[in-house]
Amino acid sequence: MRDRVCVVGVGESEYRRWGGISDRSEFQLACEAIVAACADAGLSPHELDGFASYSNDRNDAPRLAAALGCPELRLASMVWDGGGGGVCAAVAHAAQAIHAGAASCVAVVRALCQGQYGRFGRVGGRTRGGQPTSATPAGFGFILPFGLLSPAQMCALITRRHMHEFGTTHRQMGHVAVAARTHALRNPRAVMHGRPLTLEDHASARPIADPYRLYDCCLETDGACALVLVAADRARDLRPRPVHVLAAAEGGEGTWGASLFIHAAPSPAYPSSNGAPVARRLWAMAGCGPGDMDVVQLYENFTGMVLMTLEDFGFCARGEGGPFVEDGKLGWPDGALPFNTSGGNLSEAYVHGLNLVVEGVREMRGESTCQVPDAELCLVAGGPGTSPTSAVVLRRG
Repeated sequence: MRDRVCVVGVGESEYRRWGGISDRSEFQLACEAIVAACADAGLSPHELDGFASYSNDRNDAPRLAAALGCPELRLASMVWDGGGGGVCAAVAHAAQAIHAGAASCVAVVRALCQGQYGRFGRVGGRTRGGQPTSATPAGFGFILPFGLLSPAQMCALITRRHMHEFGTTHRQMGHVAVAARTHALRNPRAVMHGRPLTLEDHASARPIADPYRLYDCCLETDGACALVLVAADRARDLRPRPVHVLAAAEGGEGTWGASLFIHAAPSPAYPSSNGAPVARRLWAMAGCGPGDMDVVQLYENFTGMVLMTLEDFGFCARGEGGPFVEDGKLGWPDGALPFNTSGGNLSEAYVHGLNLVVEGVREMRGESTCQVPDAELCLVAGGPGTSPTSAVVLRRG
């Protein structure tokens, strides 16, 4: 698959805080983002013959195909469970289908209107009409009796263990939050645009789930975004600069499983992002490594998990994620490893991480609001602490 498939279009709705979009349904926003991505690519939505998403997306492929007037549906792909861990896997499934000839033009889409449906992942979430947002996963039976009712509480245990074993500090997590917010200040699409954040603000914010405070946690927003992929030979004839899918991988530790459900602390992989097996295969497929990345987009459901993602993908040794992010290393334009240059889940929007892939494409095109000069390679990593998780390496065309 290496270099055989390209992202040729990206599209978004506007992003708003929780409940900020009430004039259109979540499904309408999904269609809007796909239409925008097709227009960006110079394609008609009628040319789409496949759709890919993840984590039980409510906007199913047959309905999208009918609404967009697609003559034929050849791919309907869903990466089940894993929360935001499936974001890059959905891109991988689209690319693999195109490479195999199973589809020719695939949209990867995620729409998430938390104001209409409730907070994704929250146990017992309700719509405005009072209906349950979704069935509770069976794995939650291992943790609900102990009071783990939200992703923040689940990931807090992993991060607290990391702090215990390696001396990681809350201030080090603050460097992640401040870097994301600083980048969002340059991005007019970001929900937190115009709202600066300091390390002191981060440290004094109200607690959510120890050790996490308010600014350690991703946003709750409404919005949608999408990408369009085609074969590389077709991409050369389209308007925008193509962005190559250099490599993609998904999975995790088999003996660990879904850490948010079982918290397998005896496992040697705990605490981690569960990304190390994915990273090994990803770098082997890509023919490059962490030292070659010009910019990274790392899923930040919570700041502490970013530290473990950096470790698992080889940017620093195990236990050294905290010191690694100090001294402005994640900042743009002078940091050694510019991170989440749109603001990410923490400060742009929470579209379950697909906006991170959109930003990776923009960086490779030279269109980011925090553009890394001459950037050629970008790592995008999906939700940490989940199983499966996934990652993709994008290359400038």
